[in-house]
Amino acid sequence: MRDKLLAPAIAGWHTMDEKPHLIGSQCSACGTYFFPPQNQYCRNPGCDSTKFHEVELSRTGHIWSYTNACYQPPAPFVAAEPFEPYAIAAVELEREQMVILGQVVGGISVEELQVGMPMELVLEELHESEEDIKVTWKWQPIAADMSSGA
Repeated sequence: MRDKLLAPAIAGWHTMDEKPHLIGSQCSACGTYFFPPQNQYCRNPGCDSTKFHEVELSRTGHIWSYTNACYQPPAPFVAAEPFEPYAIAAVELEREQMVILGQVVGGISVEELQVGMPMELVLEELHESEEDIKVTWKWQPIAADMSSGA
């Protein structure tokens, strides 16, 4: 059993809850959502606001598109050795109606995915450092009748 603490691979991008959320920002003027969090200027061309508030984004959505990664990403990404291809899904979030691209949990291949499939956000170990175990967010298929959660 490991006695190291779990820590996010990228601080401030997701919660560490049992049911994690991505942490985004929302423009205070026009309501546009952003991920990763935005705090300098609104990228909505019709808005010139510089005021944002932090929000927890929906945990669920549906696959908008998907593909596989057949090459090892360059540093600073920490890939398992030996490298094994993995699936990537672009998931449209329920409430925000925005698409978030992310890796699919290990053990799920592109042959098991389809456009419209309900997905949920989960945490999965990325790698172990000397200080802690780094985790990152990934997408995981869920049963269709469970897809209404936020």
